Amino acid sequence: MPLVAHSNLPAFDRLRAEGQEVLSLERARHQDIRELHIGLLNMMPDAALEATERQFLRLVGSCNRVAQFHVHPFAVDAHARSPEAQRYIRTYYEDYRRLRQDGLDALIITGANPVSDDIADEPFWTPMVEILQWARENVCSTVCSCLATHADLKCRYGIERVRLPGKRWGVYSHRLVDFAHPLVSNINTRFDGPHSHVYDVTAEQLSDSGCRVLAASEEAGLYLGVSDDGFRVVYFQGHPEYDINSLLKEYKREIARFVARERQDYPPTPEHYFPERAQPVLESYEQRLRDAEARSEPPPDFPEAELARLVDNTWTDTGKAMFNNWLGLVYQLTDRRRGVPFMAGVDARDPLGLGVGQQRRR
Repeated sequence: MPLVAHSNLPAFDRLRAEGQEVLSLERARHQDIRELHIGLLNMMPDAALEATERQFLRLVGSCNRVAQFHVHPFAVDAHARSPEAQRYIRTYYEDYRRLRQDGLDALIITGANPVSDDIADEPFWTPMVEILQWARENVCSTVCSCLATHADLKCRYGIERVRLPGKRWGVYSHRLVDFAHPLVSNINTRFDGPHSHVYDVTAEQLSDSGCRVLAASEEAGLYLGVSDDGFRVVYFQGHPEYDINSLLKEYKREIARFVARERQDYPPTPEHYFPERAQPVLESYEQRLRDAEARSEPPPDFPEAELARLVDNTWTDTGKAMFNNWLGLVYQLTDRRRGVPFMAGVDARDPLGLGVGQQRRR
């Protein structure tokens, strides 16, 4: 069932224009269908704030479950935001204190741009940890994306992320590791998935802490795992929410940093993202940029539109299926009352009945 436009968040109109079904609140009220209330803690910087919001809304809205999805975006006061971003958040985002009071059935926490080697020194660390700790007791299941995954693993298990020699970004091949877990039901045994991170936690670190690794890549490492109880926290180190042009825009930003002398080297392309037919366009642009620099001329326009026509999306169907499975399980387990994480008879220590109690390591 579709998303419900329970507020005037601009993303709802954008998604409608893309062909996604979004119910008006009036129409939703006349349907005798259960609601699921999903929090979205958006940690991304201003440039990616609205795009990230839409990406996760698309994943939730694509789920084919007998429920109406009310997504509640919110943010924390830990970022240096532009006046425009502050105004957007004040206008369209919700108050975390009110969401705590009303309750949530599920929670999504996005990644964020890291600024410190020690994640505990990040400006958002304290409010994020508070929210993670609250969610453990009051929310059926939480999806953590990228840096949020690193934060919860440190907070919950003492797992420390490590800095990679270089940025890991691109589209990589992954394989299922745990075929029996319901989160990966009906998922291809091999699938593509984007990564973009400079810090890493390994599949071995998760396994050694009693967590379950569900999917990983020989080249890119951990993609998907779950907490030691099997479901309360879902860990993505990859980015199933990415649009087809997310890595393209990220590459464009890295080139802009090179032009502005914020990085010394010309950025390498994201791995396995641009097809062979895009190479002449990429090489031509780099040469024209260097020639312009040598002549002290303005840089040429980045060929974003031309490159966008050449890249392929090979990961979204898998991401939708994973979120479909996740929200389907939330639907089966959570109580109808907001603020009560599980219906009667569900063991919060092993909500899926996977027999994980004896394996748990604290």
